[in-house]
Amino acid sequence: HPEQWAAIYAAAPGEQCTHLQSLPVRDLNPQPLGYKSDSLSQWMSVTQSTETQRLNSPFNLIIHNLIINPFIHENYCIMTAVTLHDCKRCEVWDLGTNFFIREEDVHSQKKRVEAVHSRVAELNPYVQVSVASDVLDENTDLSFLKRYQCVVLTETKLSLQKRIDYFCHSQQPPIKFIGCDVFGICSRVFCDFGEVFEVSDPTGEEPKELFIQNISQGNPGVVTCMDSRTHGLQTGQSVCFKEINGMSELNGTTHQVTVLSPYSFAIGDTLSFQPYAHAGIFRLVKMPKIFSFETMEQQLSDPRLLTPDFSKPEAPLQLHTIMLALDAFLEQHARLPNIGCLQDAELLLKFTEEISRTLKNKVCINQELVRSVSCCARGCLSPLAAAVGGIASQEVLKALTGKFSPLQQWFYLDAIEVIQPLQSLPAEEFAPRGDRYDALRACIGESLCLKLHKFQVFMVGCGAIGCEMLKNMALMGVGLSRCSGEICITDPDLIEKSNLNRQFLFRPQHIRKPKSTTAAAASLEINPELQIDAHLNKVCPATEDMYSDAFFSRLNLVVTALDNVEARRYVDSRSVSNQKALLDSGTMGTKGHTEITVPYLTESYNSHRDPPEEEIPFCTLKSFPAVIEHTIQWARDKFESAFSHKPSIYNMFWQSHSSAQEVLQVRIILHTMEGSFQVIKLLSQRPTQWNHCLALARLKFDKYFKKKALQLLHSFPLDTRLKDGSLKITKCVYFYQHIETDETVKKPDQLKMTVSSEEERQAISQLQEAINSSFVTPERLRMTSLFFEKDDDSNGHIDFIASASALRAHMYAIEAADRLQTKRIAGKIIPAIATSTAAVAGLVSLELIKVAGSYGFELFKNCFFNLAIPVMVLTETAPVKRTQIRDDISFSIWDRWTIFGHEDFTLSDFMNAVKEEYGIEPTMVVHGVKMLYVPVMPGHNKRLKLTMHRLIKPSAGRKYVDLTVSFAPEVDGDEDLPSPPVRYYFSRESESGETA
Repeated sequence: HPEQWAAIYAAAPGEQCTHLQSLPVRDLNPQPLGYKSDSLSQWMSVTQSTETQRLNSPFNLIIHNLIINPFIHENYCIMTAVTLHDCKRCEVWDLGTNFFIREEDVHSQKKRVEAVHSRVAELNPYVQVSVASDVLDENTDLSFLKRYQCVVLTETKLSLQKRIDYFCHSQQPPIKFIGCDVFGICSRVFCDFGEVFEVSDPTGEEPKELFIQNISQGNPGVVTCMDSRTHGLQTGQSVCFKEINGMSELNGTTHQVTVLSPYSFAIGDTLSFQPYAHAGIFRLVKMPKIFSFETMEQQLSDPRLLTPDFSKPEAPLQLHTIMLALDAFLEQHARLPNIGCLQDAELLLKFTEEISRTLKNKVCINQELVRSVSCCARGCLSPLAAAVGGIASQEVLKALTGKFSPLQQWFYLDAIEVIQPLQSLPAEEFAPRGDRYDALRACIGESLCLKLHKFQVFMVGCGAIGCEMLKNMALMGVGLSRCSGEICITDPDLIEKSNLNRQFLFRPQHIRKPKSTTAAAASLEINPELQIDAHLNKVCPATEDMYSDAFFSRLNLVVTALDNVEARRYVDSRSVSNQKALLDSGTMGTKGHTEITVPYLTESYNSHRDPPEEEIPFCTLKSFPAVIEHTIQWARDKFESAFSHKPSIYNMFWQSHSSAQEVLQVRIILHTMEGSFQVIKLLSQRPTQWNHCLALARLKFDKYFKKKALQLLHSFPLDTRLKDGSLKITKCVYFYQHIETDETVKKPDQLKMTVSSEEERQAISQLQEAINSSFVTPERLRMTSLFFEKDDDSNGHIDFIASASALRAHMYAIEAADRLQTKRIAGKIIPAIATSTAAVAGLVSLELIKVAGSYGFELFKNCFFNLAIPVMVLTETAPVKRTQIRDDISFSIWDRWTIFGHEDFTLSDFMNAVKEEYGIEPTMVVHGVKMLYVPVMPGHNKRLKLTMHRLIKPSAGRKYVDLTVSFAPEVDGDEDLPSPPVRYYFSRESESGETA
């Protein structure tokens, strides 16, 4: 399983780095399923099986010099062989940048590569991981690199990077080269995959199959999509056709398209073809694309740069210049600029100006930026290392698989906003103190480190992103026990085998154990100073007594690591109502996003809504499937009905009725009994021997795959047309011609189907027969209800769905899906890959630092990226909107009005208090779904004299309620004016001991 592309255990700047020795290659093809396929199901959903097989073929990877490397190493453990290289020994400093290094490694003065080796190797038993610590310098013979397909260098002198890159570039075929560096708040990735690098799938997007409405006879012929569906094509792309009736010459052919509109495109001359009749599908054909790379030496003066933040488009070239100046400083002085040293900052500025004159494109030097980079260049922001490590790791996968567009050729990511408010602090703030936080302290200072140590964080979810967030928080020292800080985490789920490919705090021995407690224990191994409180609860309305307003009141931050929208919306609503910052992130395959919510500054997650997912119409599932997703969903529904829903009903019925004899007596007297017919039918059909199971399966086969087809064709003959003239059934349902069943097969007596009009009478006789034959026993009045489990290949669940789906697909002339695709669709597996998980967690953790520092609105950043293309877009957060009530009265989602009452406080007193306190008189008061006061409602005016206690009837211990209040519009006929929530305290003393 791809552990997150392990952090980069880089050797210290200035250290000579050792070379990596080759590693015996191990072919994984003999075991295509089992542990590996189970744990890689979501990864394989991203790469598709072809690219995964390419990774399983002999590949050697060498990683040199380990600080970004922990984040790269864990991601690399999907290769066949990985060699790790580093010559430096473990130091206290490493404990804040490398989550694979432990305190005992520092005390024993282990080499870093030796300390991390076993922890990287355990991530995937199918990958051979070796270590090397030989000297790698300007005099080393590089011929040993010919054994490798990819070389990754981190924290390496620029002169050595250029030499190794030139060697790799000149080989045939070229050795893929990736360089990666982090200097304080700046990072970079460089890629060189040779002069000719072919990519099989530049985007990774699943090609859509769309139905055809019409194809004209002409030159060119015009294809129109059915139901005004947008085709999403671009001119120059190619599509292939199938299942066209009439213009059958197009079937199986590929044509280049010219886009005419979002719904139509031209394909060339169709005059000589038969007229189009009906039906047909087209699909985008992905064509290979060639990418060309230059050497690092060629790229230094005229770099090809990716721009992640369009609010500062000059930043990539500025950072390119500054980081080259850092390389020059390191070459000349054998060290990086000292922390907070003004003289070194001026010297770096001089180097920057000299290098800028060598660039083809002139760059405006930002002197303050240069000085800021100089002051913290020795430090390391571990979240920045995590983000850039994930990005670099994705480039390694591209290099080895040929899938997705590679980075061309430089990518710079900075955290300048993190240090902008800190520039006026004295140099002593950033000085090292000899502990694990020195690398972080060099960037953000001691005061902000202490705020992180004291932070109270609530994280919901301990899956892939949750594990990465915990690792980042452990390295930064968020929530330390000695500082009265705490990280509270909760997740009700247990660890599954498929989690192991991207949730790197878990190991095979943890399967079926709780995620939250296991993640907490693993995080304490990284940083024993943490204070972690692990829960096994959902965060939902049912647990509001536990996660009450009083619980939220002591928090500094809420972090969501969830996999569904509804849970996010609920946690967001609780964060907003309690005025707490929220960090949200998510991934889908190579795509990722981060969203930052800050009280009184930004909008919240609930401020915008994604379009609802399209649901498959019931009639489509039942009778008119058109694509493989329809048949897989149909098979999944049959599984749930036969093996889960019906057994559950069966068990509930017999739990409510003591015996079959009692049920029989009631049926004889009343001739009916709620729920009994289906239960008796199940009882009479219940197999007692294996041959009964086979007979019942044969009957089901005949029912679903022959009789249903005949019935459908009887109701809707193939020439049935809709009002618009199109055919009702666009695909043949001739399955019964292909497979005929033996009608002479005799079914056991227990399996008789009750399908006549005398169902009630037959149910009584069947139950009587079962009782008389001693068929009814306590054991037969219970069934085992199965719950769909996609990750256990031995339970037959996916096998059933794959078989049933394939049969139904054959019945409707739909191309069947393989087992992996069936598993992905039926199990609703969201494509996931560790590289994007590492990147989003790193980016979110950078925003966590800003929240701790109470930064201004303009310094926070949301992000969207797609590592497959690759593209990254950093944007400012959306500012909070204010709703105007009157000219001088407005509110936002973060505002809350407060009214204090007492035991005799009436509804009239409440309304007067709102008017006196906020300058506007309420016209309606609502508590939840209960209307306390609406003037037009009969009897509501009498309520004005009633006490708030009597109207609300609070439960024991309830200190306050949140009420919805509205006001009369200024113009008659307009809608009532809204207000923020009004929190009413039943007494003034309640405020100190809030309980929702």
